[in-house]
Amino acid sequence: MSIENVKNYFQKYGIDNKILEFDVSSATVELAAEALHTEGCRIAKTLSFKVGENPILIVCAGDAKIDNSKYKATFGAKAKMLTPDEVPSLIGHAVGGVCPFAINAGVKVYLDKSLKRFETVFPACGSSNSAIELTIPELERYSGECSWVDVCKLPAE
Repeated sequence: MSIENVKNYFQKYGIDNKILEFDVSSATVELAAEALHTEGCRIAKTLSFKVGENPILIVCAGDAKIDNSKYKATFGAKAKMLTPDEVPSLIGHAVGGVCPFAINAGVKVYLDKSLKRFETVFPACGSSNSAIELTIPELERYSGECSWVDVCKLPAE
């Protein structure tokens, strides 16, 4: 089970006890915000794409949307999301619980600058009813070899 992989991953950092599990779904930004009693923009949603044949993850603020022109300028390709059937095998988590922790080898993680306006954010933890509150430096640290990108637009843009 995916959440068990994330718990094991966080155990080596001594923060597995910070994982929150809910009796309700947190599979979407709206549901996660409701479960956490916070604003949707503070949910760190993790989107799964394919660049060529390589799966990548982009973690962005809950209110951000992919900006196709920025994405193409950054990755040299049109944004192509993975299908829900592809996500578990290529990423290691199912849709609704995708996160940048305990993922399959070779999956590159990108953090979008839309997250930098918050002190803490809430990414999922491998299941459709889990999350963890992390500072931006913690998110960066625990997301493995990640890079910062600017590929999203906010509602006001």
